[in-house]
Formats: sequence, C-alpha cells, structure tokens
Amino acid sequence: MPRIILSINAGSSSVKISVYSAEQKGQAPTQLADAQIAGLTAPPATLTYERGSQKTKGQEVNGINGQEDAFSYILDHLVKDEGLSEISDRENITHACHRVVHGGDYPEAHVIDSDTYHHLEELTDLAPLHNASALAIVKACIKELPKAKNVAYFDSAFHATIPEAIRTYPIDQEVAKKNKLRKYGFHGISYAFITRSVAGFLKKDQHKTSIIALHLGSGASACAIKNGESLDTSMGLTPLAGLPGATRSGSVDPRHAVQMKIAGLKLIAEDILNKKSGWKAMTGTTDFGKVSSSSDPQCKLAFDIFIDRVVGFVGSYYVKLEGQVDALVFAGGIGEKGALLRTRVMEKCRCLGFDIDEGKNQKSVDDVVVDMGKEGAKHRTLVCKTDEQFEMARGCAANPKFFD
Repeated sequence: MPRIILSINAGSSSVKISVYSAEQKGQAPTQLADAQIAGLTAPPATLTYERGSQKTKGQEVNGINGQEDAFSYILDHLVKDEGLSEISDRENITHACHRVVHGGDYPEAHVIDSDTYHHLEELTDLAPLHNASALAIVKACIKELPKAKNVAYFDSAFHATIPEAIRTYPIDQEVAKKNKLRKYGFHGISYAFITRSVAGFLKKDQHKTSIIALHLGSGASACAIKNGESLDTSMGLTPLAGLPGATRSGSVDPRHAVQMKIAGLKLIAEDILNKKSGWKAMTGTTDFGKVSSSSDPQCKLAFDIFIDRVVGFVGSYYVKLEGQVDALVFAGGIGEKGALLRTRVMEKCRCLGFDIDEGKNQKSVDDVVVDMGKEGAKHRTLVCKTDEQFEMARGCAANPKFFD
C-alpha cells in the first residue's frame, strides 16, 4: 500500500502543501499535487492549486483567518478533488512532514511527540517568522489527521557538522552553554537538496563534493559545504544574521539596536531588524526583481548592498575551503531567476576562477541543475532549482523509522 506524504511549509503569510506518493521504502516519491494559500497577513487569501493539467491560480477564498484555517481548507480541497484518487479520505494520508526552521540541537529529522513539540515551542523566539507558523500547522495536523505520523525537518540540522571553532561565539562560555548561544544556521533542507543534486550532476560521490551554495530569496544565506557537509554558513543563532533579505537587515553592528532605542523608536529593535528592514525598508517593495531592474537610486543602492554582502561570503568561503571548490551554486527564487545578479556576482568572483557564459545565463532554468559557467573556467558555476518539499518527502520515504 503506497504511503501518502504531505510536505508542509508554513510561513507567516502562507501555507504550502505538496502531496507525494511513495510506493516502497527507499524509492523516490512521486509528486501528485501542489496547493498553496497565500495572503494570510494581507487578505483576501488566495488559493493556487496544481495537479497534472489542472491548474488554479489566485482564487480568492473566504473564512481564512490563519495557518490552521488554511491547512483545513487545503485538506478539504484535496479530499474533494475527484481527480486525486489517492486521497478519497483524510485517513489515506499517512505522513505529514513539516519544515521547522529552528530545531535547536536536533541533528536530524524527528518524529513529533509532546516532548519535541514543547522543545520547539521554546525556540519560537529565535525564528519568529517561521517556527510559530509551523507549530500551528503541527497542532492542526494532530487534530485533523490523528492517524498520520508527523515528522519535523529542521533547517538547522544540516549545519550540525559545523566545527566548534566556527559555531562558537567569543563570549563567556558558561553563559553561552547555559543559554545555548551559538551559530546554528538555516536553509539546511535546501542545502541538503542542493548538495545531493549537484553531486549527481557532477557525477561525484556526495561525500567528496565541495561547493559554495547561495540560497537567495526573500530570506537569503550562503553555505560552505566541504565533502558533502556544512563547514560554515552565513546565518547564526537566528536567521537574522548574515545576508540581508526582503525584510531582514542581515548582520549589523550589535550597537545598532542600542542606538535605535536611544533614538526613541517605540518598536523593539528585533522586530525592526526582522520585519521592517532589508530591501523593503530601502525601496518600499519586497520584489527583488523590481529592485534589480529599477533605475531608482535607492533600488540601485539596495541591489549593490546585496551583491557586496554575497561576494563577501563567497570570498570568505573560498578561503575556508582552501580553493578546493567544485562549483559555485546559485539557488532560491532570486538565485534561479536573477540573471543580472549572477552576472554582477561573477564579475567580482572572476579572480577566484569562476566565470559565467552570458548566453547560458540569459536562458530560463528548466532542469534541476544547469551549468552557467564559461568554458575553460577553473571552477563550475551552476544554478540549482532547490526543492525543500521534495527533500522532506524523499527523506521520509528513505528513513525506515519514519516510513514503516
């Protein structure tokens, strides 16, 4: 009997669910459908649904007041879809995989029980844009799908291999250990997919593959991957550190928070840096495509800042990998679609032996991994269509603890 797996990615403004069927343990799952409700923080909520040739985009839905309502609506939609014969009843769903951004010290995916749930609740303050939303869906799953096995996939788990000297902050170590203050890193589900896919593309053993990966989207990060494992990453204790994003500042001088309070700002600094910074604060839009194509001085400045921060991490990680780099990999919505961004980054990185073929760079990315590099360059330049939903479902199907 095939297992029906839901891969769930809940953010503050949307809930996305991908449906997979896994025939047997260890076999790659087959995607059946995709559903997303967006606009939770800016009504009206809208449904996007795709199954085979059936496509619904931007359909307004009523009565959606949060993540739990969105989840329940999508479940009903899946069950009522006569073309999705695999789910004629909610009890057909055997597994629910949840993307959880901050997993603390969990080094791998974990079946969610009461202890796991309460531990993740304690970490919500460290990833306020995502963990609370994920836990709301977990709670809804337990209620709506009592027979399904809930599995948490942590964005932080991939980075459990970061060496002590890199993950440790130079502060009082007793205080650090007591409060678990260290670098955790995020976007790990994406980096796991990228590493495996790039290794396959290069026809290399994953454990002998070393890359610099850039997950660039509204949340952005960089990762140095040595022999298939995370060596360093730009995000830290929380997703706020590192590269700027749509609403995040990225790394700023810690004194910045103090100065904001001195300036009389009523909102707490963390809220400003997480939700009211980034290129939206500079340009008025979260759409990086608009930012990169605009001639407005503030948009140009925001674009240049992003390029500067990205190439800074590429250079740092090239040194940390001692030049032993199989490829520089662009991923995430901006990484996949941002031809101008890739060009500008590569202009700065030619000195390291990377170069881009502009003819290839202007083409759409149709395969999972595409080579954008110029012939004769010392290192490869690739674009990867990362898929966190599939990575969770694949991991669930491959792990006997979860699948059986």
